Amino acid sequence: MEISDEKTEDRLKFAKQKNFNFKQSDELYRSLFEEAIDGIVFWDNDGNVLMANQSALRIFECSSEEFLQSNLWDFVLEKNEHFYSLLSKFYKKGEIRDELLFLMPNGQLKQLEFTSKKHFVDGSNMTIFRNASERYKMEKELRESEERFRNVFEGSFDGMVLWNRQYEIVDINPLAAQILKANRDDIIGKGIWEIIDDRFKDDIEAHIKELEQLGTSDSTLTISSENGSKYFEINSKWNLASDLSLTVIRNVTEKIGLQEQLQKSDTLSVVGELAAGIAHEIRNPMTALKGFIQLLEMSIKEDHSMYFKVIMSELRRIESTITEFLILAKPQAIQFKNNDMRKVMQETLELLNGQALMNNVQFNFKYADELPDVFCEPNQMKQVFINIIKNAIEVMPEGGFVTITIDNQPNEYIHIVIEDEGEGIPEKKIKRLGEPFYTTKERGTGLGLMVSYKIIKEHKGKVEVESEVGVGTKFHIYIPIKRN
Repeated sequence: MEISDEKTEDRLKFAKQKNFNFKQSDELYRSLFEEAIDGIVFWDNDGNVLMANQSALRIFECSSEEFLQSNLWDFVLEKNEHFYSLLSKFYKKGEIRDELLFLMPNGQLKQLEFTSKKHFVDGSNMTIFRNASERYKMEKELRESEERFRNVFEGSFDGMVLWNRQYEIVDINPLAAQILKANRDDIIGKGIWEIIDDRFKDDIEAHIKELEQLGTSDSTLTISSENGSKYFEINSKWNLASDLSLTVIRNVTEKIGLQEQLQKSDTLSVVGELAAGIAHEIRNPMTALKGFIQLLEMSIKEDHSMYFKVIMSELRRIESTITEFLILAKPQAIQFKNNDMRKVMQETLELLNGQALMNNVQFNFKYADELPDVFCEPNQMKQVFINIIKNAIEVMPEGGFVTITIDNQPNEYIHIVIEDEGEGIPEKKIKRLGEPFYTTKERGTGLGLMVSYKIIKEHKGKVEVESEVGVGTKFHIYIPIKRN
């Protein structure tokens, strides 16, 4: 069958057009291959490089001649188990996507992302490379930064809590969990108000309100218990990062205790200087006054004995205060030796027995059968006991019992307890006991307890006060059995 000239001409035109399109498409692909931003490498099944574009040459720091004589696997830094598993996966599945660390001829290390296709063109394999070194470096720095933050967060000497805008705990370090007496895993995800004790909700609300207004907030919480009060500083920073706020909880109980001790020490120093300046000046005229009053009492015929007794009583009280000043003002000539504390206490009670009878007060003295001797200064210990027991008598105007017990629990200390049945002392006032001129009595100076605290401290002991309003007060005195 003959084909018309017109149809033949149309077929020739189509063939020419198709051939032109093939050439045009080939040029387009070649242009894309050469100008691609990513490196493109064709290689055989043994890893030998067959062809590479300019981007690949720049990535591998090679000339075209050098790269075409290279094996792709020679650039891989570590041919480890992961590398061989990638090759196995590639030959099985025909494609892989991953990243490895490559060593360039100039010694430079590069982290390269790659996507490989098997038998892409004419049985050769194709891999597209992208330099991920900058991203890898950033990710590494980020991981290291996160690790540093985590180490600081976990190992901080302060409690740290991260929480979001919904007031939910996002993270909490071990110390903060310990302070809050809760398991870390149980706290994360819970709301702040779920874990806060009702006693502190008003304080925390005020803290957060100030935080939201000012961006930062500092406050102090006091937690009272049978073992004493604890103080915690709470410092918060609003919206620290990614809508997260940070709260730092610091136990400042020891710090506040040291501040109080320093304040007492400063006051004691001032009192000492004051005492040194005036005590002797007062004592000399006092001696003269006492002597002349005694002469007057003998020479006056009318019975004014009541007046003389009052005058002498007040003079003795002034003299007692001066003596306490002098004890504070300068070191006393004291001699430490082993003493039976039961005997020291018994002698003290005999001195105070008359005052106790006049005030309808009875002593109840109990002690352990076997008590070791204590290395102490007995006269100073008597002064401590006199000051505290006299106070106990004076706080019971209607009479009652003063109970004294002595044992050696804990073993390294002698434990002396002096207990009265008075009105008790409020907790806020207990903290100030031992300060000069602070007293719970109308006519007291506070120096008696201050001297007592000073003596116990010099004996390396300690004084603790336990009191309940309306029930009574206990003074716990601990004196070390042995002294270094």
